[in-house]
Amino acid sequence: MKQSVRLISCIQTYQGEGVLVGQRMLLVRFKHCNRSDKKEEGGMNKPCPYCDTAVIMRISQESDYGIFDLQREIDIDKLVGLLITGGEPGFGINLNKTLLMLNSIDYKISNVETNGCNLLKLIDNVDKTKNVIYSMSPKLFSDEDIDFYFDLTAKIKENKNVYIKLVYQGTEINNKFLDYLKEIDFPNERIYLMPEGKDRDELIKNSEIVFDACEKYKTQFSSREHIIYKFI
Repeated sequence: MKQSVRLISCIQTYQGEGVLVGQRMLLVRFKHCNRSDKKEEGGMNKPCPYCDTAVIMRISQESDYGIFDLQREIDIDKLVGLLITGGEPGFGINLNKTLLMLNSIDYKISNVETNGCNLLKLIDNVDKTKNVIYSMSPKLFSDEDIDFYFDLTAKIKENKNVYIKLVYQGTEINNKFLDYLKEIDFPNERIYLMPEGKDRDELIKNSEIVFDACEKYKTQFSSREHIIYKFI
């Protein structure tokens, strides 16, 4: 039986954020997200206000992509890695499909962009011989959110393949989270702060407070190349 995944995007591009910025990637994108999907669909119905893929997820139709076809795309150029994003790779049926891709496809490196949904299950079930980076982007809008990420970050602190990639807005809850990371000695080299913005001008305008926060908390700064240069 041919194994396949339902996606809304499959395209060669570049990693736009975080530790692998600039790396050539085969981007595969899921449609559904645990935060933006309706409650009757298993989601929270609490979409992130700054989500830069909300429109793409809403208007795009899913198509089936065979694992063999995804492998062939990577085989065209061995320097291309696998970038799994969304939506949310750990949400609902996406979790098993993410594991299928990570465990079945032969790639140089893979990056899973996640908000932390089922991250521990994902890590536990990925073939340990695979070169996988997990880029976790905390979504901090409530006390419930902060409690979730306090617990999760403590559990993934020792995993050197997990990086934190936070959209920093200078809010009290942002600083509370960063203070907690400092308290538990989360490695600074695995923490990236990013400006909020939907275009180049907004990113530049909002970068000043991010650089200040990076200096204060001794973290890394992440540009957002896909927004600055308008590639997918």
